Amino acid sequence: MLRRRYTGRVSAPFLQGGGARARIRRAPRGTPPRAGKEPPVLRAATTASLPSHAETRPPLARTSLRLALDPYRALLFLITVLTISRIHQHFPAIARLRPVLPLFLLALMVIVLGPRSVALSNLFRTWPPKVIAGLAILACLSAPFGISFGASAQFLVSNYSSILLYAFLLFIGIRRARDLYTFVWAFVVSIAALVWLSISVFRLSLAPGATAVQRLSELYSYDSNDLGCVLLVGLVFTVLTLLTSGRKGRVASAALLVGIGISLARTGSRGAFLGLIGTGCVLLLTLKQVSVAKRLGFVAVTVAGLVVAAPPGYWGAIGTVLHPSGDYNWQSQEGRREIWFRGLGYMLDHPLVGIGINNFERAEGTISDKARRSFAGDPIRWTAPHNSFVQVGAELGFPGLILWSSLIIGGIVGMVRMRRRLPRAWLQGDAEERFLYLATIHLPLALVGFAIPAFFLSFAYSDIVSILAAFVAGVYVSVGDKIRRARLQS
Repeated sequence: MLRRRYTGRVSAPFLQGGGARARIRRAPRGTPPRAGKEPPVLRAATTASLPSHAETRPPLARTSLRLALDPYRALLFLITVLTISRIHQHFPAIARLRPVLPLFLLALMVIVLGPRSVALSNLFRTWPPKVIAGLAILACLSAPFGISFGASAQFLVSNYSSILLYAFLLFIGIRRARDLYTFVWAFVVSIAALVWLSISVFRLSLAPGATAVQRLSELYSYDSNDLGCVLLVGLVFTVLTLLTSGRKGRVASAALLVGIGISLARTGSRGAFLGLIGTGCVLLLTLKQVSVAKRLGFVAVTVAGLVVAAPPGYWGAIGTVLHPSGDYNWQSQEGRREIWFRGLGYMLDHPLVGIGINNFERAEGTISDKARRSFAGDPIRWTAPHNSFVQVGAELGFPGLILWSSLIIGGIVGMVRMRRRLPRAWLQGDAEERFLYLATIHLPLALVGFAIPAFFLSFAYSDIVSILAAFVAGVYVSVGDKIRRARLQS
């Protein structure tokens, strides 16, 4: 069967906020092909960027993407695993060496010696790096105008600077789909390490103030609620690797889903349970490109692990979610409800630059209503905000709250719009096209999986936020790279 010939240009510009549509101008009937050029028969890669003809292309024989393990990507892979899993803290000899610091130095050295291994232009091509930079500026401005310059400055130097460095190394390190795929797998490997620690190393104990609820305790860096949030984000990326990897990767991802369910149960986190419900519902409703049986299977495997491994008292604790007014978080002065109200007060009193980054707990013990009402010598609890949105709004003011929220909301909206602009044929295209198409579905899921439990956690300045922002930017960059290469081949 002869293929129809087309002449003219294939235009598929990649625009971050606009469409990546390809238009074909058909030459009049009988017009010969342009001299000196091969008749532009629609090749596989080119057709992938053409929505109007994508459905007519037969499915391609797909192979899974390979990991990009050149020196720079390999170093960032290791940094990601250590940063998310904290597994080096399980080995005191390695922990004393602070392995992340030399890995950072090696990565910077690779950039200096081989600048072509990164794409510095990525910092200006998409919006997430600019938002992260804006948050960094606000954090620095909040320090001198906050309630404790020393506390803010110490946090900026010792903690936030490394988070920012890691974020920008990721931004410039994702040049194409294969790089993004590599870092997604790095996150999944991190989750596998956390699952191993949660099941085999960390033990269950009675939660403080409880009489019958057992949950993970004495973790290295995260508490059990933080761990639940990280596991939820990892759950989404594990489903992504399950759908886009080879046979070994699919088997490993499927087994990890069971482990994530078991670990979520052992955290005893009610916020993580709510996040699991929300993420599972969104997955079932939005992942329409995958069969209903597979979608139900993803959720069922995870839920089965959770049900089987639920520790004593777990379902009783979860049941309190249905009656929030009877919980200490609603009634106590130190409960989340009262803390959030006080946080809103700090926000209104310091609307422009906030009380200073890392100063929320100090505000609780010095300028809060409970501190004013206390008598001299009475102990005052310096409580964490237990809400990432309240945390960033109180410490960085309304501008910080708007920028930070835009990473979550903007990431969800941006990926949804990107998916609508991508040709549906990419779902049946080559390995890069399929991965990028599914990434635009799973990244909003990951952001939802982060936002729900983060509403109950002090996680505003965590590495997870930077990773999600880098992955969103990486999708924009990778789609643009794929379309440009398709045009060159046409």
